[in-house]
Amino acid sequence: MQKKLALSMLGALATVALAATPPVQAQQASMTFFVSSVGKGNGADLGGLEGADAHCAALARAAGSTQTNWRAYLSTTMPGGDAGINARDRIGKGPWQNAKGAVVGKSVEDLHSENVNITKETALTEKGEMVSGRGDSVNMHDPVSPRTPATFPSL
Repeated sequence: MQKKLALSMLGALATVALAATPPVQAQQASMTFFVSSVGKGNGADLGGLEGADAHCAALARAAGSTQTNWRAYLSTTMPGGDAGINARDRIGKGPWQNAKGAVVGKSVEDLHSENVNITKETALTEKGEMVSGRGDSVNMHDPVSPRTPATFPSL
């Protein structure tokens, strides 16, 4: 079940409304993984990989991250079904930690294994907040309809 949740959360997506918040604590400066707290406002149209990456970078910067080169965990396919870009190849080698410092994956292999530490409690937004989902009174996470990606810096 945890692996299923983890894979769901990798493509995970929160449509939490963006609220005005005070500056984020410095503890998030070392964050190397987050689930985007808000989409770009056009459903799943993130403007391709470049637009998704720019959106993730802007969210990370606003949260106080010192990392650069943020990459949305997204893959592409080329017309005709030819191989495109694999999300695994875009995110570096790890390890990755959330906004509170918890390691969610030690390597790409670990990130896609049963040992991955992506749970409701660790799949935090760039603000360090849990994503409202199944079991919560308000479910803002829909794994079937991607809107905002999990995000990693390309290290």
